[in-house]
Amino acid sequence: MARIGDAAIEVLAEEGMRGLTHRAVDRAAELPPGSTSYYARTRAALLELAVTRMVELDETAVLPAAPHGPDEAAAYVARFVHALVSSGPRMIARYEFALEATRRPEVREIYQRAALEFRRRCAEVLAAVGSPDPGRHTRMVIAWCEGLIFDTVAGAGSGEPPSFDELLADTRELLRGMLG
Repeated sequence: MARIGDAAIEVLAEEGMRGLTHRAVDRAAELPPGSTSYYARTRAALLELAVTRMVELDETAVLPAAPHGPDEAAAYVARFVHALVSSGPRMIARYEFALEATRRPEVREIYQRAALEFRRRCAEVLAAVGSPDPGRHTRMVIAWCEGLIFDTVAGAGSGEPPSFDELLADTRELLRGMLG
């Protein structure tokens, strides 16, 4: 399944949502025709498989335990953002999902489910390091992360992605401003 999920992400990044077909994924995964259909019978199932794989890959960038203190939290967030901006086609595929989710409720549900889990984890981390308002601070941290990631992957900043050290310094400054 991971091979099919990885291939679906690759197809999304290279060909966009319209190019994501079972046959295209079979070709990208170098599998016999019909293999993807065996595991994901419908287009919705294929989209869910791809999102699930993206979440699995994202989770490898997250520390196994919650950080203790603002500096560890800054490193936690910086490591996650650095992994995402370094992930190549995965972020382009994620933007394809985000745009498609604005037009198709079934994609929105899949996309939203993954996003809510990330927000929940972010709120837990912020609460653990002393945020007086984890819900509001989560919204701020995620907006900052998403803006930075978009600028790095698809925006004007894409020619010069930030290093981990730059991201760490930026994240520390952001969290210090929030947490005092």
